[in-house]
Amino acid sequence: MAHPAAELQTIGPHSRRRLLPGWRRIAWVMATAALVALLLMPVAHNTYIELLGETSFVGIVLLAAFTAAGGWDQTLVPRWVAQVVAIVLAAPIGPLVVQMLTAGGDFSRFAQSPPHVRGYVLVTVVAAIIGVLLALGALLRQRDAAARNQALRFALEREQLERQAADARLHLMTAQIQPHFLLNTLANVQELVESGSPRAVPLFRALIAYLRVAVPQLQQDHATLGDEEKLVAAYLQLMQMRMPDRLSFRLDVEPALREMAFPPLALLTLVENAIRHGIDPGVEGGTVEVGARRDGAEVDVWVADTGVGIAETVGEGTGLNNLRARLRAFFGEGARLEMSEAVPHGVRCDLRLPVAH
Repeated sequence: MAHPAAELQTIGPHSRRRLLPGWRRIAWVMATAALVALLLMPVAHNTYIELLGETSFVGIVLLAAFTAAGGWDQTLVPRWVAQVVAIVLAAPIGPLVVQMLTAGGDFSRFAQSPPHVRGYVLVTVVAAIIGVLLALGALLRQRDAAARNQALRFALEREQLERQAADARLHLMTAQIQPHFLLNTLANVQELVESGSPRAVPLFRALIAYLRVAVPQLQQDHATLGDEEKLVAAYLQLMQMRMPDRLSFRLDVEPALREMAFPPLALLTLVENAIRHGIDPGVEGGTVEVGARRDGAEVDVWVADTGVGIAETVGEGTGLNNLRARLRAFFGEGARLEMSEAVPHGVRCDLRLPVAH
């Protein structure tokens, strides 16, 4: 059995507030008491001040009973039943106290006075009816508020679950993409080393520089467009050393956009695709341009190449389909990937991303 002192310690400020009416309810009771006193004027012999005092006292008693019953921890009956019963039981008590005070505490004097008895019965009946009606109205408002709070809580939980699911999909897609980039790059390096190219040592240096940028980014969850720009620059420098006479590149990212949150390796997907399907198949090579700018309510991030063009490239594969899904998971349904043919030849990919407000 718990010690009484321990039981008292478990009653915190919130529990005590549940047993006491709030100021808003008290104000409602006083306003209702003033109206009831005005309505009783034609059938009572008291002044308005006397009626106001009596109805206010009775109203406070009913409110105290309603609040106490609502804060009483019991499992015998539903809480709302206990509160209505408390109103019905308190209705005759408040007027009786007022009448006894009027009669100087002499019950026989009160009982032998028909005007006092009639006033007592009238106030008791009115208090019971109005008290029960107001109690039911308050209970309905409480139920509606509880339903709204529950709906908001469910909506918040659903939003959190959806965000967690989107994050999980994003991590899974990133895990699928990372080996693809690294293995392709290492295969290119291996080819040049095995051919005995004099660019082997500079190529290794470029590979090390690339990995210094890429490896930390593979592990981070909150990349920015500036991080992607550095990674793309290191990758393009590496590819340029592999084919110095066939590849040139330009970077044009607005400085204000470099702090924009961006899914890791998303921009590199487009650049690697441009190299593999645009520049590599062409005899003359070409130029890769990477840029980003604010365009009204969107941010336009693009990768354009002057390679062989759409007609000679393979169709969209896992990389681009994966990228579309990642963009939707990261930016929402407003994000989209658009591909178009460049003039006189080549491909341009635009990431149209909604601006965060």
